Amino acid sequence: MNKQEKKQPDTVSLPFFGIPRLIPYLKPYKGLLLCMVILGLASSGIDILLPQFQSYAINHFIEGATMRGVAVFLLLYLLTLGMQVVVNYVSVYQAGIVEARVGRDLKQRSFDHLQTLQFSYFNQNSVGYVHARVMSDTARIGEVVSWGLMNCVWHTTYFVGVVVVMFMMNWKLALLVMVVVPFTAFMIVFFQKRLVVLNRKIREINSKITANFNEGITGAKTIKTLVVEDTIQSDFETDTTSMRMNSVRSTRNSAGLSSIISCAGFFALALVLWRGGIITMQQAMLLGTLSVFISYAQGMMQPVQWLAEEIAQLVQIQVNIERLTDLINTKSDVQDTEEVIAKYGDIFEGKKENWEPIVGDIEFRDVSFRYPDGEEMVLEHFNLKVPAGTNVAIVGETGAGKTTLVNLVCRFYEPTEGQVLIDGRDVRERSQLWLHSSIGYVLQSPHLFSGSVRDNLRYGNPNATDEQIMAALKLVSAEQVIEKMDKGLDSEVGESGDLLSTGEKQLLSFARAILADPRILVLDEATSSIDTMTEQMIQNAIETVIEGRTSFMIAHRLSTVRNADVILVVRDGKIVEQGTHRELMKMHGYYYSLYHQQTQEDSLKTAF
Repeated sequence: MNKQEKKQPDTVSLPFFGIPRLIPYLKPYKGLLLCMVILGLASSGIDILLPQFQSYAINHFIEGATMRGVAVFLLLYLLTLGMQVVVNYVSVYQAGIVEARVGRDLKQRSFDHLQTLQFSYFNQNSVGYVHARVMSDTARIGEVVSWGLMNCVWHTTYFVGVVVVMFMMNWKLALLVMVVVPFTAFMIVFFQKRLVVLNRKIREINSKITANFNEGITGAKTIKTLVVEDTIQSDFETDTTSMRMNSVRSTRNSAGLSSIISCAGFFALALVLWRGGIITMQQAMLLGTLSVFISYAQGMMQPVQWLAEEIAQLVQIQVNIERLTDLINTKSDVQDTEEVIAKYGDIFEGKKENWEPIVGDIEFRDVSFRYPDGEEMVLEHFNLKVPAGTNVAIVGETGAGKTTLVNLVCRFYEPTEGQVLIDGRDVRERSQLWLHSSIGYVLQSPHLFSGSVRDNLRYGNPNATDEQIMAALKLVSAEQVIEKMDKGLDSEVGESGDLLSTGEKQLLSFARAILADPRILVLDEATSSIDTMTEQMIQNAIETVIEGRTSFMIAHRLSTVRNADVILVVRDGKIVEQGTHRELMKMHGYYYSLYHQQTQEDSLKTAF
């Protein structure tokens, strides 16, 4: 379970259902929202007024047996209908604009904020959890804010207006009609509570079905090799059956609620016809007035039902609001100061005219570090000077914590204590964008974006020409990958580069890093997914590429780092030895034992 994924309460815990949290994001649209309120008032006023035309027509034209004034009546009636059409059109249009813009702004704000968060956030929260916040929650909030506001104004005004008009027309008959309202409201609340619970279950089950469906596709090869198709099919069938049962229950309750609302409306109508008919026969009320009461009695139940449904939606949307605003308000552990941003720009827009060129001198000065979600120090009072152009290798067993130093150099994390300096300046005195723009990083698990080969490589240098791209590909022996593809640089790589092998993706990601011409180069086991023959070719390319650059090579195969200027040996998250290959071998320590162990394993593989 994610850190933020705690069971949400069924009750409302925030005033106004968490809406105050949205006020900063709704302020840009206060004009549109005010316009929607005014239009809602106008629309409900027109709907309340229309039955009065019916009353006048019955009392004046039918009962009075005259056609005098019918032209003016028809003109006013048609004008009122025209106003209703215009008001309804503009209301729906405005609500659609608000829904789209609020949803867009929340998506953009949350996505932009995600770009500023440190790595630990993504380690602690799954992709599905973050995706749901950015997509589902924003869409839901935009929908309820826009259409909910419009419906709220209309239904509330209509109900209050109808009640006031009925009491003004005949308070005794109005009081009789109002007897139905409390019972109807009670039944609506009763059914709505059940619907809230059922709909919550349906959403949870739907999330499980979506996740299982996704795993069934992405893990198809694993499923077949493990021969667990029957287990996967059984689990999926269990979830879909549960979904069907809860959906049927929800539909049954919705049908029951609709039936009760209809019955309440007809019961109110019967009361009006019974008592109103008697009053009319006693000539204490005009027939046209009775027709107005009939229209109001039938229409006033809908707002009562809507208010109960909207309250239920607000209870549910509170969870969406809390989760989304929690994400947006999450503070990154790595932030540039206001002074740094003023001079160098933020992570989206850099003031490049103020960027000092990076030489590549790096120093760890009395650095201690503990991961945000950890308790034990990974580094303690660590000191190391890396002159510009130095090749630093970081070695150790899998899971030993080899990436810690690199994460600090790249400022993916901040030191708990001490300083990391680049060219004699604390990295916190310059912007993250300034630093990251001068770092080339080749990941152990390469990632390519959907699009063409050319598009992917130009992430390293947006202005790169085809000649520069091909030169970078040749430098890392990746031109053969392009030659095998039908459309060359225009060939699609697929989602996450799935149309290519892992080794091919690694070669392209390496070329992309080289194309950026970085002053600091990080190779995170960059040759781990490449065959032995290609590895030797790329090792030769690496020696050419790192010349004149400060480089960090995270490696599992010790044979690839023998020529490094300094080797840092990591064990259980801590640096236990450092020196050149020759110096470390003379020490007969941990590195010595690792090297001989790998040499023996390689000899056995060669023999067989």
